[in-house]
Amino acid sequence: MSKTAAMVLAFLGFMLFTATARAQLIPSGNAYVGAAYGDSVDVVNRYTFRGWNASVEDLPLARFAYLGVVLDGSGFYRTGVQQYNVLVGPRLSVAYGKWRPFVQVMGGVQRTTSGGMTHWPVAEDIGGGVDRKLPFKNFSWRLQFDYVHTHLLSATQNDIRGSTGIVWRF
Repeated sequence: MSKTAAMVLAFLGFMLFTATARAQLIPSGNAYVGAAYGDSVDVVNRYTFRGWNASVEDLPLARFAYLGVVLDGSGFYRTGVQQYNVLVGPRLSVAYGKWRPFVQVMGGVQRTTSGGMTHWPVAEDIGGGVDRKLPFKNFSWRLQFDYVHTHLLSATQNDIRGSTGIVWRF
């Protein structure tokens, strides 16, 4: 089973058990899963990747509903290269009718495997996007763009990623 299929099945499992999910660790927030496209530039090379992006956002302070904490994970693939990101940080958002634009700043780690070697550089992410409510209760569509910066083996790597998918609000 591919990693993308596993993520989609996990997301569908969460949707089917909404009553039990409300009693879990995250009392209010959202979960997102989507398809992603990445463009990576190091010192002299440009690479394109396809993969997935998923995140969980917790809104811990009811008084400040515009401030959330995000845990974001993604996987990008091309022939001979696998890249995974795990990032965490704050997200600011505001609701305008059916639209919810947001910006986020996150930090974490990137795992890159290429040519049998694995590297773990620190990653910084700044990005944003917009959620659009769908006619289905508690569901939205998301369009998100991020800039991810890493420093690996004395070379700076600048990644741009875009993703789109479904958001489930609980």
